[in-house]
Amino acid sequence: MSTPYPFSALVGQEELRLALLLNAVSPAVGGVLVRGEKGTAKSTAVRALTSLLPAVAVVPGCRFSCDPAAPDPGCPDGPHDPAVQGSVRPARMVELPVGASEDRLVGALDIERALAEGVKAFEPGLLAAAHRGILYVDEVNLLHDHLVDLLLDAAAMGASYVEREGVSVRHAARFLLVGTMNPEEGELRPQLLDRFGLTVEVAASRETDERVEVVRRRLAYDADPAGFAARWAAAEQELRERIVAAQRLLPEVRLGDGALRQIAATCAAFEVDGMRADIVMARTATALAAWAGRTVVLAEDVRQAALLALPHRRRRNPFDAPGLDEDRLDEALERERGEGGDDPDPDPDGGPEGPEGPEDPGGGGRPPQPPAE
Repeated sequence: MSTPYPFSALVGQEELRLALLLNAVSPAVGGVLVRGEKGTAKSTAVRALTSLLPAVAVVPGCRFSCDPAAPDPGCPDGPHDPAVQGSVRPARMVELPVGASEDRLVGALDIERALAEGVKAFEPGLLAAAHRGILYVDEVNLLHDHLVDLLLDAAAMGASYVEREGVSVRHAARFLLVGTMNPEEGELRPQLLDRFGLTVEVAASRETDERVEVVRRRLAYDADPAGFAARWAAAEQELRERIVAAQRLLPEVRLGDGALRQIAATCAAFEVDGMRADIVMARTATALAAWAGRTVVLAEDVRQAALLALPHRRRRNPFDAPGLDEDRLDEALERERGEGGDDPDPDPDGGPEGPEGPEDPGGGGRPPQPPAE
């Protein structure tokens, strides 16, 4: 098995790293759509994230990766014996190719055997393989709209349904969805864009020093993948532990009325359609607080959540620049704060780590440095 490029060794791309980490902390955020040119570490970042995810306990022999502590009662390979000892495997990333068929995605039913023998002979697809892991779709804008609909439906429901000639099969399909696209090759329909939780625009840096560091690290990795990964092992372990700690803290995070009002006011100010944006912003702000080691959502969490959750949902003209107008965003937040009176957080310090939380090696600021050789 090849050694993956360390997530903590990525240079720049702070928003991309943060969006991926937030989904690792809370898959309910709804996945990430990464828009940008080729050669900007999109697929490298997704593969690197996989190695940070906690190992998965599975029922031995189950093709649908059921958790032995809480097996899916409707699992096609079930029912599972609760006395059977579970096994542990690494989290995995499943890649959906652009030319995949519907059966390859959702699975295939043997209709003849089902009708003749009454047996639901089902061959799992990629959605089953991605359960409790990452499903990566490169060039999602080139995927057939029907497949994108099936993919996003499964991501939203946490389950996949296959029906052929009156015979149906259901299985759990909960995964972290990451799609990438180059807007120059075509856009996704607005209805599909809205189904992705967060969106990130990526581009190659124009800073000479940063480009030099990208090349230097890539050449070092290509020359000795294992040695390069070993130099970043401590930073990788720190990220793993922080993801687990944030996942445990997440249920304790409080989203106050002040923060909710700021979320609603922001979505209204940018004239987004429907209520999905409000819900995604709330989940993202909560995940941000947990990632920072806090149990209360602050105004800064709401602002960062808006920058990740609203750019692909706002009403825009064809020649508008990507992203949000940050001045307009700040005005909306400040106006609601002034009308509401109270800050979203009754504790201005946000806990012992301060308003910024602990130092962030994964989602912003200067990339962590390996130990000196």
